[in-house]
Amino acid sequence: MSDSNIVLEMKNISKFFPGVRALSKVDFTLRKGEIHTLMGENGAGKSTLIKVLTGVYEVDEGTITLRGKDIKISSTQEAQNHGISTVYQEVNLCPNLTVAENIYIGREPKKNGGIDWKKMNSDAEKLLEERLNLKVDVKKALNNYSVAVQQMVAIARAVDISQGILILDEPTSSLDDKEVKQLFKIMKKFREEGMSIIFVTHFLDQVYEVSDKLTVLRNGELVGTYDADKLSRIELVSKMIGKDYGEIEKSTRIKKETSKVKRVNFISTNKFGRSGTISPFNIEIKKGEILGFAGLLGSGRSECARAIFGIDKSTSGNITINGKTYSYIYPKKAIEEGLGFCPEDRKIEGIVGDLTIRENIILALQANKGVFKYLPMKKQQEISQKYIDLLRIKTPSMEQKINNLSGGNQQKVILSRWLATEPELLILDEPTRGIDIGAKGEITELILSLAKQGMTILFISSELPEVVKCCDRVIVLRDRNVIGELVGDEIEESNIMKTIAGGAR
Repeated sequence: MSDSNIVLEMKNISKFFPGVRALSKVDFTLRKGEIHTLMGENGAGKSTLIKVLTGVYEVDEGTITLRGKDIKISSTQEAQNHGISTVYQEVNLCPNLTVAENIYIGREPKKNGGIDWKKMNSDAEKLLEERLNLKVDVKKALNNYSVAVQQMVAIARAVDISQGILILDEPTSSLDDKEVKQLFKIMKKFREEGMSIIFVTHFLDQVYEVSDKLTVLRNGELVGTYDADKLSRIELVSKMIGKDYGEIEKSTRIKKETSKVKRVNFISTNKFGRSGTISPFNIEIKKGEILGFAGLLGSGRSECARAIFGIDKSTSGNITINGKTYSYIYPKKAIEEGLGFCPEDRKIEGIVGDLTIRENIILALQANKGVFKYLPMKKQQEISQKYIDLLRIKTPSMEQKINNLSGGNQQKVILSRWLATEPELLILDEPTRGIDIGAKGEITELILSLAKQGMTILFISSELPEVVKCCDRVIVLRDRNVIGELVGDEIEESNIMKTIAGGAR
């Protein structure tokens, strides 16, 4: 394509937050009639780049050129004025208003000093039918329709505002396969009409179905921009996680001592899943093993674990724990059955910031006992001190608020909480994310030590070396599906990457 086809250029874009450089000199170019996909793991900078372009954040360094003219975007309204429209993962419309009202809110056609309802409804019907091939009663409230229809209404509004640039930020995360195909059909139609689309997704299969170009970000920096049909899946995975496949393939795995004893099942699932979150899966978790879940962001690792623990209620199949079969499970029952769960986001789902270290440690144990069986203070202190010593939690006192601890020590407190319940199975979702290298090493060694003592561990990590070092078996997930399993000497970074990429080299 010639330069005359360039619609948008972002050059040397940098964005700073206190103590964090979210974007560092990132370049991005969008051409007319192109679907350009942004890829990257958590913290890569995708969302920040989109928010700079849409006026949520003001750029700290760099320039934005739109159709050959340098522009400054200081608000979302300015972005819309420049013809840049966005549809976010969570539909941000008004469910109590009609479909037509949602499409034209703030832009209603007027007649005799009031809203021209007939024209607005007629325009909405025409827009949905002609542009999105969707027939619905536009006079009905939006909340009468499915998430997929609501997503289409959001796209219709964005397209009607847009002057050639449409941003779709994780639009497929709540859609089923049929709905995704319909969306892609519409995206391809828009591309043929000359619209430029920025597509943000973490689903690997979807990337290659619609993308013309791929831009990969990692840790706030540009890795590169590539033609989608010239970048293999294994190369894309390598660039996203910052590991060169060829170099990894040459390296050898550090062998981990594993028990030769034949293990029995502790948990097994049969077509167990949750609609829109994780496809039905069949897995086994054996007593005394460390089972790893590996995959890219959005692969379904956390969703699988959350279904097993009952945080997200399953909608299909069943789960068997220690010989007892359930069609679904919930956290209190999971705890009673000997499960513990350390969540991925310790700030939101893990710690209770205003409580002390002691109170955070005994939380799950007290919840399991119930409100009428209060754990005596002396017992609370004994348990807390035991785990402060065992995990070497750095604090002047167990009565210190957990908010005052470092990330690594907060993570150790959450681990202590679940160890205090003496679980048979401990689910660890990204237990070393966001903590310093010293604390990472300590937690990894603790995991290995607990497994040697007979505890069963389900270990989820984006850090492939950690998965390789710790796990006896690894379940690989991609796009909400379990796609493979590696055992023993098969567990190497290269094999995990190859499996994620679908066997492509």
